[in-house]
Amino acid sequence: MEIPYNEELRPDTGLYNAKLGIWLFLASEVMLFGGLFSAYIMLRLSDPNWASYGQDALNVPLATLNTTVLITSSITMVMSWVSLKLNDVKKYKLYMGLTLLCSFGFLIIKYIEYSSKFSHGLFPSTNNFLAVYFVLTGLHMLHVIGGIVVNGYFFGPGLKMWNTEPERFTNRIEVAGLYWHFVDLVWIFLFPALYLL
Repeated sequence: MEIPYNEELRPDTGLYNAKLGIWLFLASEVMLFGGLFSAYIMLRLSDPNWASYGQDALNVPLATLNTTVLITSSITMVMSWVSLKLNDVKKYKLYMGLTLLCSFGFLIIKYIEYSSKFSHGLFPSTNNFLAVYFVLTGLHMLHVIGGIVVNGYFFGPGLKMWNTEPERFTNRIEVAGLYWHFVDLVWIFLFPALYLL
């Protein structure tokens, strides 16, 4: 049975189907990251030597810059959706382009961070802290790449839907934005948990 696409809100959920779908998907993502955060907490609390495993090798200024970049990308993502609500495709392209630029900026900064760790012989196999660090930040990075693919499609070839179904396209950007805000929110938890505490 196929669930039809709808632009009007469902009476039972108050959402259109795509928005309901993304919320269900994000609930599963919360469980995934929740399990990993729980494992991190258990490992950290059960190991008295945790502090000596290399947290001081993390680059807090670069991570702070990455946090700023991701928060900025969340703002530009919202502005791209608002631009479509105001029927301003030119501004949509500007803000979506900025969102993509911030996304690539995040990956470049993370590449610099990872390269520094590897050049100093710090790998996931070095100790529990670095294993947790690389798993959590690596999985987050995969989510950023997924967001780049989706947003890149809507910035390029997917934009032609605006000409035929503007409301449906606007809804797709809203759904992509919900995913992107989740990715940013995960980083806002990762940053203090790994770098500051």
